[in-house]
Amino acid sequence: MKLKPFSQIENPCDIRKKLGMNQTEFWNAVGVTQSGGSRYESGRAIPNAVRELVRIVHIEKIPLEQITRKNFNK
Repeated sequence: MKLKPFSQIENPCDIRKKLGMNQTEFWNAVGVTQSGGSRYESGRAIPNAVRELVRIVHIEKIPLEQITRKNFNK
């Protein structure tokens, strides 16, 4: 499987609410604390790596265990 970087994601709060998850569940799944995720939901810029993890885990529904560097186009 090859994945391309994603230039934008929706508001992470909207994604989280659509999934019916609380902040702790949503953000812990991508290695971010609840308080860090809360800051992103309030408008702080999301680092590219975190944005990609949100996309992979919550939008693409791909478990992190299945992702390696080989999956990404350079």
